[in-house]
Amino acid sequence: MERNAFIKSHALGNDYIIVDPQTLSFPLTERAIRLICDRHFGVGSDGILTPAPSVTADFGLRIFNPDGSEAEKSGNGLRIFARYLHDHRLTAKTRFTVETAGGVVAVQLHLRGAAVDRITVEMGTATFRSDRIPVAGPLREVVDEEVEVDGQHLAVTAVSLGNPHCVVFVPDLRRVDLHHLGPRLERHPLFPKRTNVQFAQVQARDRVAALIWERGAGETLASGSSACAVAAAAVRKALVDRTLTIAMQGGDLQISVSPDWAVEMTGPAIEVYAGTLREPFLGSLETGG
Repeated sequence: MERNAFIKSHALGNDYIIVDPQTLSFPLTERAIRLICDRHFGVGSDGILTPAPSVTADFGLRIFNPDGSEAEKSGNGLRIFARYLHDHRLTAKTRFTVETAGGVVAVQLHLRGAAVDRITVEMGTATFRSDRIPVAGPLREVVDEEVEVDGQHLAVTAVSLGNPHCVVFVPDLRRVDLHHLGPRLERHPLFPKRTNVQFAQVQARDRVAALIWERGAGETLASGSSACAVAAAAVRKALVDRTLTIAMQGGDLQISVSPDWAVEMTGPAIEVYAGTLREPFLGSLETGG
C-alpha cells in the first residue's frame, strides 16, 4: 500500500476499511479509529482491518470496532480480508489460515475464473459454556436463560465462537425494538466483556432471519460471526437442521454446524474502492478538530 492508503470493502453491507499500520504516518489510536470510521467526518465503516504478523498461521489479522475497541473475530471481516489478500496478490493460495485474537481460522476461496466468487471460513467451535463466553454467575450452559431488560423478560442463549454472542429467538422480528434492546443487552451485567446481540426468527428448518446489534458498532446489516452464533443456537435448541441459511438485512449467509459444534460459513465479499487519507484529515487527528 502507498502512504496513508486504504481499501474499502463490504460483505453483505457490513463494511470495513483495510489499512496497513506500517504505511500510516500516524499511530492507529482509539481516537484515530473512531474518526476514520465516522460516516460524516471520516471514511465511514463498521470497523477497521489491519494485517498483523503471525507465527501460527499464514496471515494475521486485527479487527477494530468503530468505537476503537478491538474485536476477537469477525466472519465478514475475515471474508473481506481473504479477498483482499487474493485481489492484491498477497497470496496465490486458495486455501490458507488467518490468526485472529479469537483463534486461527481456515479459509477457502471459491473462484469463478480468476475472480473470487465466494469465501468459506471455518469459524471455530461454538460453545455455550458460561466461562468461555463469558457470562457471569455459576458454570453452566446458557441456553434459554431468562434475562430482564427494562421490565421485559427475554430468553437468551449465549454462544462463543472466539467472541461473545447473545441470541434471542422471537416470533416476529418486526416487533423487535433493536435500538432499545440491543445496547442494553450488549452492556448487561450478565456479560462482563459486553456481547454481540442477535434477535432471530425461525422461518423454516433451513432458514432463520436475524437482526444484528454488534458490540462496539451498533446495528449492522450483516455479521458473519453473528450468523454463525444464531445458527449454532438454533441447532442447540433443535429448531433447525445443521445446514441452513441465515437471512440478514444485508443478505444471506450459508452456515453449517457439525455434530462437534464446528461452524463453517460461506458468503461473498466485495471491494468497493481504494483511497488515500489526505493532509487536512490527518491534521484533524493531531489537533482534535
